[in-house]
Amino acid sequence: MLEVLNAEVAGCRSCEELACARTQTVFGTGSSEARICFLGEAPGADEDASGIPFVGRAGQLLTKIIEACRLRREDVYILNVLKCRPPGNRPPTADEISNCRGFFERQLEIIRPEFICCLGTTAAQALLRSEEPIGRLRGRWFEHGDSQVICTYHPSYLLRNPAAKRHVWDDMKILMARTGVDL
Repeated sequence: MLEVLNAEVAGCRSCEELACARTQTVFGTGSSEARICFLGEAPGADEDASGIPFVGRAGQLLTKIIEACRLRREDVYILNVLKCRPPGNRPPTADEISNCRGFFERQLEIIRPEFICCLGTTAAQALLRSEEPIGRLRGRWFEHGDSQVICTYHPSYLLRNPAAKRHVWDDMKILMARTGVDL
């Protein structure tokens, strides 16, 4: 199922600007039976080059966060709201999010995670259809279908604001406690 959807994503040209500028689409990575999905914003340059989400500096930090939660990257599923890199790493537009919504929603329907961790404002607002900033969405539980959703800061934000790492760790402790893992 994911392979068929990945092929559909690879052929998408709904956002002509993104389709013309991309090296390749960035679908998702990890276990198709993951209990936890991490949902980010959009691919960056490293992701566009590799076709794998979260492989640059922010991705390396996400891997450290996952490992600190006593998990491995291959145990979770990692995806982005957008499947193509916006030029200059600008934030996705509302139309771009709308064009990709069917793809990330179908990924989540196929995987059926118990938990979704939204990384940053764009992912949280897109998934939850909210306009609240990430600072107000953090530390609260939401539902998306059968999944429980928690929101935290994006790893790229942590690279610019290292003091916020403690907030992310607090969010991960809340998430992992709900999964039955005490950190």
